[in-house]
Amino acid sequence: MTRTEQLNRILRSLQAGTPDIEASALISEDGLMIASALPQHIEEGRVAGMSSTLMSLGSRAAMELERGELNQVLIRGPEGYAVMMAAASGTMLLVLATKAAKLGLLFLDMDRAVKEISKTL
Repeated sequence: MTRTEQLNRILRSLQAGTPDIEASALISEDGLMIASALPQHIEEGRVAGMSSTLMSLGSRAAMELERGELNQVLIRGPEGYAVMMAAASGTMLLVLATKAAKLGLLFLDMDRAVKEISKTL
């Protein structure tokens, strides 16, 4: 099994184990899609670019505001959440979740997925 297949398996497993997760992706800090389990109507390139920009801005803000190293970026809208979490070196995990998602459980499941991703990369 290739690394890309292993990463896709991790993302699918994350979604299967957490019903409130609608989609997920692993994105490089350069804005390149590494692996994804996104719906077909979502353009991967745009998602990767926007996610990279948000993580970069979040990192700068965290440093300027003396909050230390950035761990997560959380976006909440009327339809649910987009959560980005630092994964293995130079990568981030993006998860799209329903508005009913329990954030504590979501963070826990994302932490577990990040550990698996780190082992794979």
